[in-house]
Amino acid sequence: MLIFILLSLTIFFLGSLGVFLFRKHLINILISLELILLSLNLNFIIFSCYIDDLLGQIYCLIILTIAAAESSIGLALLIIYYRLRGGISIDLINLLKG
Repeated sequence: MLIFILLSLTIFFLGSLGVFLFRKHLINILISLELILLSLNLNFIIFSCYIDDLLGQIYCLIILTIAAAESSIGLALLIIYYRLRGGISIDLINLLKG
């Protein structure tokens, strides 16, 4: 069980480092957020099996559906923004303000 918790912790730190290191690239930030949600799901699954409770697995499924919806909406917004501006950069997103 300790190995899986360390794996989850490693994935979480990789995701949080990705959010802080790649601030200029929006796609890398989305991938890093997905890694953070994946580590959270892994923790839910580990402790659900350890406690022998089904609730953690149900939470995992709910979080996976929310993460899929978040990814699809985020990528759709990126495609629309790329078609309007011709580039995907966080520096250019400030142009969208009113």
